[in-house]
Amino acid sequence: MKTLSEWKLHWFEPGCENPLTIAAPSYIDHFWMTAKVPGDVHSTLIDRKLIEDPFAGHNDLKCRWVEEKEWWYRTVFEWTLDDSDEGITELAFEGLDTYATIYLNGKEIGSTQNMFISHTFDVSRELEDGKNTIAVRFDPLSKHVEDKEKDVWCSYGKERLWARKSSMNFGWDWGPRLVTAGIWKEVTLKRKSKTRLNQVFVHTSEINEATANIEVSMELKKSFKQRGTYTATVSLFDGINEVEDSIDIDRSSGKLEMRVDNPKLWWTHDLGEPFLYDLTVTLKNEEGSTIDSYKQKFGIRMIDVEMEHENGEKLFTFNLNGIRVFAKGSNWIPVHNFLGATDNDRYKKLLYLAKESHMNMIRVWGGGIYEKNVFYEECDRLGLLVWQDFMFANALYPDYNHNFMMEVEEEIQFVVKKLRNHTCLALWCGNNEIDWIYDRKSSSGEITTPFFGEKIYHDLIPAILHDLDPNRLYWPSSPFGTDGEEDLDAESIGDKHNWQVWHGNVEPRKIGEPVVQDISQEGVSFKKYKSDYTRFSSEFGMHASSNRYTLQKYIPEGEFYWKSEEMSYRNKDHFHEKGILLMEGFTGIPSTIEEYMDFSMLTQAEGLKYGIEHYRRHKPFTSGALIWQHNDCWPGTSWSLIDYELLPKASFYYAKKFFAPVIATVDHDPGKPAIITVINDMNKKIKDTLTLTVETFVGEVVFTKEIPYEVEKNSVVILDEIEEIKLLQGQPPEKVSLTLQSAHHVFPENVIHLRDFKDMNYEETHLTIKSDQAAQTITLKADRFARFITLDIHEGEVLCSDNFFDLKAGDEKTVQVTSLNGHEVEIDKIGVRAINSKA
Repeated sequence: MKTLSEWKLHWFEPGCENPLTIAAPSYIDHFWMTAKVPGDVHSTLIDRKLIEDPFAGHNDLKCRWVEEKEWWYRTVFEWTLDDSDEGITELAFEGLDTYATIYLNGKEIGSTQNMFISHTFDVSRELEDGKNTIAVRFDPLSKHVEDKEKDVWCSYGKERLWARKSSMNFGWDWGPRLVTAGIWKEVTLKRKSKTRLNQVFVHTSEINEATANIEVSMELKKSFKQRGTYTATVSLFDGINEVEDSIDIDRSSGKLEMRVDNPKLWWTHDLGEPFLYDLTVTLKNEEGSTIDSYKQKFGIRMIDVEMEHENGEKLFTFNLNGIRVFAKGSNWIPVHNFLGATDNDRYKKLLYLAKESHMNMIRVWGGGIYEKNVFYEECDRLGLLVWQDFMFANALYPDYNHNFMMEVEEEIQFVVKKLRNHTCLALWCGNNEIDWIYDRKSSSGEITTPFFGEKIYHDLIPAILHDLDPNRLYWPSSPFGTDGEEDLDAESIGDKHNWQVWHGNVEPRKIGEPVVQDISQEGVSFKKYKSDYTRFSSEFGMHASSNRYTLQKYIPEGEFYWKSEEMSYRNKDHFHEKGILLMEGFTGIPSTIEEYMDFSMLTQAEGLKYGIEHYRRHKPFTSGALIWQHNDCWPGTSWSLIDYELLPKASFYYAKKFFAPVIATVDHDPGKPAIITVINDMNKKIKDTLTLTVETFVGEVVFTKEIPYEVEKNSVVILDEIEEIKLLQGQPPEKVSLTLQSAHHVFPENVIHLRDFKDMNYEETHLTIKSDQAAQTITLKADRFARFITLDIHEGEVLCSDNFFDLKAGDEKTVQVTSLNGHEVEIDKIGVRAINSKA
């Protein structure tokens, strides 16, 4: 195989040059710029300093011209022809973004119009012995969609309706418009046998106490001239033992069932080991010669989604190998605006952080991309389940157009075949929010057209999955589920997007009723999570600032202050006042940039903790909490837990505690009793002693109680209910903290404040700080209760063992600091402060 990575790039005005002239081997491209492949046009222009960094200031607006040009890639390479008639040579483009025409040695060999799929060409006859030239022309998007109908509902750029391209390229409420073009995945030339493995599909069909049955289906691609019987040998290797079986295939397909004794099962990392076998399929001809092979990491596991509890209540619960799983995780958006130039390390770091925060599920959101191979390989390896959306989001797609539907059909078939062998893949979902929002907007009169796109999600996709991947649940949309009266975001059935919090949606709402929003302090408050008894919360969250380092790096000098134009430009959401209202209700309104960073991060972290502890207390009838959103694609203000520079926000560090396998919580409202609950998500019984302590900010203990307890595996137990007056012992609630601790470190310490931050009366504290460069640690001690201690990191991609935490009077804590890149961090440059510490 030959990988083609050295290319040149140039732009032209659309349609002004003869394509055959530029594609010809004799064309002189000496003065073109060099370009990396995989890559994209924008990244190349940034590298060559031809455009300013689009992420800094308003520079994204300065490079809008890029999407209006015609872009050409060219490469010249050497090739030695194989004169035998036994094989073919294929030119494979794993990803072209988006409207591309390909030329080989001056001949047009094909054109493409879909970013999401690979494109392969048999070029056996077109290749020449010696020097060869490939040219690829990318048309501006407008050339192909400007005459298309767009008089329908579509959020963020109506031209995206017709383009099978990442929707987020056109801007979203967390990122800018940057319409990319280029060769965004690998390009290869490979010599192959005319008869070869076209598809392999492997899945676990049954598991019992001692054995597992594995079904392997194989499809061959044969030359008409090549007849005969071929032998496919399948091997599963666990590192010590190997299970092997063979089947003869005399037609175009075959199926093999294998039994594995004493299988090592694949689990999410919180329930066990995500064990992966080495699967190999070897194809041999009648002479016994190997002509093709297929290799894949494969986990033995069964997964289902339970829709009904044994008591008759509705569920939406993932069941892994017979164990009901509470899905803890987040929604994944593309890792960068410039995906082609983004390396695999960024994926690995973000997924490592997901596991570090005790997540066991990631939802790939439908406005991005079907992710790169590394994403699914890492989820397989790390033990993270994947909820996979198809790439349709917040729009009405033209399912009435035959050509469009043919393109979509090819895409769905390609994606299903490509991803179905990944062990992590738990569910297919048809789209993001389209069914739900169509009802909302048509009820209010904003939409008067039919439900364009419905044929895709309710007919085409399920029909393809029935043939290609029938054993995995298909869910038509997210959110989806109605009792016949309430709308598709009903809490009583299916999954729900809780946008009562932040967006102020007023629910429940019945189908056909007008949409009502309450954009007020109470209407957007995170306290509304407590009234949500959804079966599965697949999207919910609220904004928080990026870390100081990230903001300062991309905001122009002199603009880093609260309410500056540049700060406002970092926020792409509608109605910026929602964030102010949320903070006003919990922390108070910030008056400086420092207060904004602190208050927004604290509100997000405490709000998510409030909601997720509530959801987890209600298991199994609530069985999932997927936060919107995991990551950022640019340095802005958003719902993310991890900012663009891969610096976790406060909510990430809170998630390490509220997503822990075992947690202890307090359900409390001002003036009401405190209900103490332990949630055990592990597959084993827990025996422990919980200590509840209430103390003043100077460390005086006013109430304490030890509660021995046992909690069965995968269950919830209420330990006690204590009146607030008993907890306080005459102390004001705004001058004490409540702590839950485990005698055997079964659950993380949980510090609870009995009133909102703005109503608390924290005393000024002094922090004693000891830094150890060699050990890469910072040790802290506080003379008074220290609220929200923050380690201000001075570089990107740094992880702390803890950050944004509380420290009680007299307590000492050592924080380990680690660079995700493996280098030593300059500890002395890290600023340390608490919200109530002395300057």
